[in-house]
This record gives sequence, C-alpha cells and structure tokens, in this order.
Amino acid sequence: MESALAACLADFEGHAMRWPAASMSPAIIDRACGCLLGLALGDALGATVEFMTPREIRAQYGTHARIRGGGWLRLPSGAVTDDTGMALALADCLIAHHEPAAADYARAFDTWMRSKPVDIGNTVRRGISRFRRSGEACAPPSDDAGNGATMRCAPAALAFLAARPAHLAEHALAQARVTHHCPLTDAATLAVVFMVRAAVLGAGIGAVMALAHTLVRHFPAFGFRGRQVENPSGYIVDTLCAVLQAIDYNDNARDALIDVVNRGGDADTTGAIAGCIAGALDGAARLPADWLDALDPRIGQQCGRAVQPLLARSLPQG
Repeated sequence: MESALAACLADFEGHAMRWPAASMSPAIIDRACGCLLGLALGDALGATVEFMTPREIRAQYGTHARIRGGGWLRLPSGAVTDDTGMALALADCLIAHHEPAAADYARAFDTWMRSKPVDIGNTVRRGISRFRRSGEACAPPSDDAGNGATMRCAPAALAFLAARPAHLAEHALAQARVTHHCPLTDAATLAVVFMVRAAVLGAGIGAVMALAHTLVRHFPAFGFRGRQVENPSGYIVDTLCAVLQAIDYNDNARDALIDVVNRGGDADTTGAIAGCIAGALDGAARLPADWLDALDPRIGQQCGRAVQPLLARSLPQG
C-alpha cells in the first residue's frame, strides 16, 4: 500500500499545481472561516445522533436538522466533541510553531488530553499515552484504520495553503501519525487536506470531487459511487465514503451535513469532516445562521481567531 500512497500523493500534488494562486483576500478568509466553523457545526450537529441508527434517528427526530445537544454524551446544546477539540489543538500548535516537528504535534495533543475532554477515541488515547511513556511521536505502522487523524487535519490545510504541496503533505502526515499510522488513514488524511485546500483557494466543487476520484483510483476501497453508506463506523473507509456521498449529492453545506449525520453511526466525525470541506466550499457567510447562533460561542470565537494566524504563515497580504 505504500507505493499506492506515494502514487496517490503525486496525483494530488499534480492537481494542486493547477489551482489558483492566493493572497489573504476577503474571499480566502471567508472560506477558511467556513472550513473551521463548518467542522465545529458538523461535530455539534452529529454528536446528538452519534451511535444511533438511521431508523432510531427517524423515530426520535424525524430529520435531525437542529443543533440541540444531548446524545450519548449528554452534551449541552452547541457543545462539540473530540473532533473539534483536536482540530483546535492542532491549530494552536501550527500557530505557535512556524515549522512544527512531530513532537510538537504530539505535545499539543497531550495537552489537549490532559484537559479532560468529554470524549477521546481509543486509538488516539493509545497514541498519546505512548508518546507520554516513550517520547516517540510517530505510532508504529499498523492496520488500525480509524478516522481520528483525518477528523482533525483541516488546520494543516490552512497553515500550508500556499506552501509546496509536498510540504502540506509532510505536515498532514506528521500530525496524523502521532496516533494513526496506516496507509488507508494516511490516504484519507491527504485527500481531505487537499480537498480543503482546493475549496479554500476557490477551485470549487469540481476540483474537490476530482481529488475524491483520484483517491478512489489509487485506493478502490474508498469507492463512494454506489450503495448509500448508512450507520458508518469509525473505520476511515466507512467514514469518508459517507462524507464524499453527502458532498457529492448535495450542493450546500447545510444539506450535506444534514444528509451525513442522519446516516447515524460515527456522526460527529462524519459531520466534522464533511463540515470542514463543505464549509470551505460555501464560506462562513453561507453557513446557517441558526446553527452559528446555537454553537457554543467560545468554540465559534476560537475558530474565528485561528483563521488569520494560520493563513498568515504562508499567504501574502491581499
């Protein structure tokens, strides 16, 4: 699979060379804000129905389309889970370190775990605990293809927006491999950061879906054109297929997020990943106002404050 990953990355980089150049324009800032806010909104929306089946969701809510809290974590309305928490920890690390090493990413995630988050995945916990014990900031290769590395990766796309594509890939994988080191997880993480990058740069849905089809060409397990994925698990293939279907079938972030979280399963994570991509396509100005009002204001402020420092790492002023 390593050769497939290298070939896939080469094709992602080839697409990236054709995307528009960027400066820190209002449109870029709006789409970058849409990325982080979309991630948080998808997380908050999906957390209510995490681990429910589509049938259970329909029985309790009809169509779940409102940020309301609750769920198995009994969250307050507008609260988020580990998906947003780890993404913001990654953003803080990228802002604090111009060229983070793998150990910097690991320390950022360790600090986040010490804050006693409401939820943490088993693979993430094992990876951070390993770093505490050994100082090793790269998990050993394994077949554990969980979705925890991909759910948090979006800030890397913003921080290396105008960097060489290989530089973005290097850092996306370094943060991922603190906890997950599997070709399928690597490929999904690279696909998502390049999709976010394309969307924020204004390349549009065509470029985003071209990257999705590139992923499928090299890793056929991610084939998303077919039977609708329902009740997706934490296995990254299930997660990303559900996300890609929702983005492909809907033409705005609101509808894509409602679609994906009503499939149930690991709905906070499918919501977060779909949200960072669809939010970057739509921009913050087009995200649902009622959802933004319902989001925990501290989370909204953290997302907003992170955007310009992340972009400033690699973009000239507009």
